[in-house]
Amino acid sequence: MALDDGRIEMRADEGRYRLLVESITDYAIYMLDTDGTVTSWNPGAQRFKGYTAEEIVGRHFSRFYSEEDQAAGVPARALMLAETEGRFEAEGWRIRKDGTRFWAHVVIDPIRVGDELVGYAKITRDLTERKKAQEALHASQEQFRLLVQGVTDYAIYMLDMDGHVASWNQGARRIKGYAPREILGRHFSEFYTEEDRAAGLPGQALATALAEGRFETEGWRVRKDGTRFQAHVIVDVIRDEAGEPIGFAKITRDVTERLENQRALEQAREALFQAQKIEAIGQLTGGVAHDFNNLLAAILGSLELVRKRLPYDPRITPLLENAVQGAERGAALTERMLAFARKQELTMQAVDVPVLVRGMADFMQRTLGGTIDLQLVFPGRLPKIHTDANQLEASLLNLVVNSRDAMPAGGSITITARTERIVERGGQLEPGDYVLIEVTDTGEGMDAETVARSAEPFFTTKGVGKGTGLGLSMVHGLAAQSGGRIGVKSEVGKGTTIDLWFPAFEGEVVDPIDGPMSVSPLGADRLLVLVVDDDNLVLTNTTAMLDDLGHEVLSASSGREALALLHQHPEVDLVVTDEVMPGMTGTELAVAIRARAPQMPVILATGYADLLLETKPRSLNLPRLAKPFTQAQLAKAVDASVERAA
Repeated sequence: MALDDGRIEMRADEGRYRLLVESITDYAIYMLDTDGTVTSWNPGAQRFKGYTAEEIVGRHFSRFYSEEDQAAGVPARALMLAETEGRFEAEGWRIRKDGTRFWAHVVIDPIRVGDELVGYAKITRDLTERKKAQEALHASQEQFRLLVQGVTDYAIYMLDMDGHVASWNQGARRIKGYAPREILGRHFSEFYTEEDRAAGLPGQALATALAEGRFETEGWRVRKDGTRFQAHVIVDVIRDEAGEPIGFAKITRDVTERLENQRALEQAREALFQAQKIEAIGQLTGGVAHDFNNLLAAILGSLELVRKRLPYDPRITPLLENAVQGAERGAALTERMLAFARKQELTMQAVDVPVLVRGMADFMQRTLGGTIDLQLVFPGRLPKIHTDANQLEASLLNLVVNSRDAMPAGGSITITARTERIVERGGQLEPGDYVLIEVTDTGEGMDAETVARSAEPFFTTKGVGKGTGLGLSMVHGLAAQSGGRIGVKSEVGKGTTIDLWFPAFEGEVVDPIDGPMSVSPLGADRLLVLVVDDDNLVLTNTTAMLDDLGHEVLSASSGREALALLHQHPEVDLVVTDEVMPGMTGTELAVAIRARAPQMPVILATGYADLLLETKPRSLNLPRLAKPFTQAQLAKAVDASVERAA
């Protein structure tokens, strides 16, 4: 009775297991005999293999394998391994009834009764979707790897938690110079400068990234060959699925060129600002000098006439001479102002720089004294320059004196010259060959702010009463009027170098037809002279000078009034006119006069004294008379103009 109960219980268990297997549809669960023939088939097997039990039971399980795997003996090897090792497990492609493939996870267990093998239990799961997801992930990872490796403008690499390099892309190799085999496993602090390593910056970068999730900065980094570059660096923390940090992603970009371009742009903007400021100050200074020259013309002219008409008086004459000297010093000051404004009168000629400097070397050395050594360094051959030799001498002397004042305890001054070629356009100088004159001292030097303001008129670092602040401004004006420029390089405690750039000159110098007049004896012929000036003080003074010379004078305060007087008095012998007048300039008046009387002599008198040849018709042949002028200079201009017209 107990035996029967046991059999009943076994049948019940068998029924339950069969019911369990038959209810599973996500797995193919079936039995094979020892030869691999299918002996049972569950609904799960039918669902994703496509066969019904009637179609597959009794047939060999190898039909589920691809032709390649069948030819390679994979089915038989699977059964052999299951039998010998107690279990076989693998993944691979399997074939459905309709011929389509699916990715299967397969487990085969041997079934034994005692020690006898009676068959195999086979469980198969369709993992096609998971396989696709894995392949998509792998493809994405491979694309990302190729992307990272393909980037050459950025160094992209991984660090472990201790900062050792774990990966290396082509950009890292290009920027830092290391091949992967040379750097993998080494600490990333090797890319930092010694100073930054000593300051602990590599560790701080990782600590900040770990604490804040990201670290970003710019600074100097070091390549394999020891050269430095400016780097923009980002360090991000890499975390696993649980959120635990497992390393760092580091991106480095070489921004040296960008920063250099930014600095160049900033320097260009600053240079443009300085140029615009200097130009504005120059225009203001030139205008002030023009008005001041008009005042000086009236003062000097009136003093000269008074001096002529008064007998010598020991109480009056010295005072008069003192007033004349004061006015002349004022004229010298306006000349410097006009030099800065590039409106001074220049006598242009070909100048041999070494010859000129050596010719004034003894005088400069005496000016410097015994505590300062003057050295001259010139090449064997040097092109000439086209400028005013007297003004260049004055400029160099001014620079030497400035250097002397910056070396109260003594030192050395070196004057050198060499040729330089400017190739690119867009700078402060036009492309071409230049002669560069450098005046270098070992003095106190200047800070950046002082250098920036050094060429401004009236700016000086000397004490009250020890300088006008116009010396370097005058040098600036001379260089600019000669087609060059001035440059200042200086650091506090390291001395100063002043650069003077002049275009190299190889041509012939032709004296201008309207060059400056020299003093000569007064004229004797009595003339009818028309004087034109919108400034009544100057008009009165010039009229008085001409009257004192014995000429008959007509006066007009504008170009239109002058033309009307000429119409009334066609017998006028000469016109002396101011250049800068409202309504009609002196040049415009001269053009109108020559249209009526082509041989009429006209003298242009101006406080600017810079009537550029290209701004007036050369055919007018107009002599200039710079204000303030003396009676002798006026007389010489009158005589020369009349002789030229004869």
